[in-house]
Amino acid sequence: MVSTFRRYFTRHMNALRIAAWGMPVVPQHGPVIVYSNHPAWWDAAVYILAADRFFPSYESYAPIDAAMLKQYGIFGRIGAFGIDLESPRGAADFLKAGAEILSVPDRALWITAQGRFSDVRERPLGLKPGVAHLVERAPGCTILPLAIEYGFWLERGAEAFLAFGQPMRGSDLLNLSRADRLERLESELTSTLTRLSADVESRDPARFRAVLEGRAGIGGLYDGWRRMAAALRGRTFDPSHEGRPS
Repeated sequence: MVSTFRRYFTRHMNALRIAAWGMPVVPQHGPVIVYSNHPAWWDAAVYILAADRFFPSYESYAPIDAAMLKQYGIFGRIGAFGIDLESPRGAADFLKAGAEILSVPDRALWITAQGRFSDVRERPLGLKPGVAHLVERAPGCTILPLAIEYGFWLERGAEAFLAFGQPMRGSDLLNLSRADRLERLESELTSTLTRLSADVESRDPARFRAVLEGRAGIGGLYDGWRRMAAALRGRTFDPSHEGRPS
């Protein structure tokens, strides 16, 4: 199933890149909560690909809007579970399901903690309180902030960027009040997102490691002409935007 998302991603996006400083610190034992901002529909695919690449020994799960799950049922086959985001019952269901998932050491729960699509530049992030409450039901977990951003560089397809922040222990966060705990979680994600945005703005691929790359080039008649020009000059055709036919 992951291979399906990998093919879909590479067909529509240019690359998935992780900041060189943003590799996740994966714990040797215990459940994991990964919480992120929520800039686009592509976040679900990024979760799946990141979980496969960086957390291969974990079973990964993610809450998803119940209405969206009905529309994209394929997500339910790979660990997504539906939650009513507009009701108190939905919040209770999220905490119950999350606690059950995190009761097993080799499981990871991925959460779009803003609970809504939001621009990557929005401040404050406005995280929902559920992620702070969930820590109380899984004090032995490790919590990792995950910053996600998208942009266009040189190729036709967009680039997806991600970076993990510093890990936190659930038991340590329990020493804070719920309000202070939520503020700490938001602060850690904000600083990770701000640092990632600076790297994205630099447009410097050397600051990133490629997790997955699609097909470079513009396609159509333009690439056809470039390919022919390269062949006439006896050169290998480079489809990337910076590639030269001569």
